[in-house]
Amino acid sequence: MNMKVLSGLISSLALLSLNIVGLSPAQAQPQELEFQKVPVTLFGNGCPAGTAEGILNGDTLSVTFSEFEALASPPKVVSKSCNLRIGLNVPSGFNLQPINIKYLGFADVPQGGSADVNVKVLFQGQVVSTINDPNATFKPGFSDVWSKDVGVVLGTINACKKPVSSIFGINSNLTARAKGIPANQETQIRIDTIDTAIGPVLFQIKFAFNPC
Repeated sequence: MNMKVLSGLISSLALLSLNIVGLSPAQAQPQELEFQKVPVTLFGNGCPAGTAEGILNGDTLSVTFSEFEALASPPKVVSKSCNLRIGLNVPSGFNLQPINIKYLGFADVPQGGSADVNVKVLFQGQVVSTINDPNATFKPGFSDVWSKDVGVVLGTINACKKPVSSIFGINSNLTARAKGIPANQETQIRIDTIDTAIGPVLFQIKFAFNPC
């Protein structure tokens, strides 16, 4: 990939919330940087304390923050959500396409319990279809790691003739059920950090960048 093309696109990513209507103008100045930090907006009752950020390196945007989990002791059912939003401002002369999302975790489900992970990918506030199932259900007796590499079905963001501003999001929800498990145990479901050199990454989003 041409570093000048990538650097121009990197600098056009900006922090957004759901209530922001406009985006800051794209900046396409070449920057010979290996890494570029991108602010991320988080909301939900399971979001970890502190500020999340995105780090774009090559064609992959890594979202960094600490562990996200749901724990339930009997007879509780505990649900935790953590949703993120990223503003994408694509300068004219380029196409951008999200192609897959990677995340992984761990579940420990005693006999009598169950656990779920549910993930929705959004673009411009609408749910995006995926090639494979982004969700998982863990039955009684499951105690192991799990992983997801989910293909995204989303057309190219066409900014060939003029800049295009958009919002890309991931909604994640964890549910731990402990209604029927032994009194001294608990049901656990979490999204763990991916082993990378840039820190504790919970989601990795891969893009295809193409000049027009």
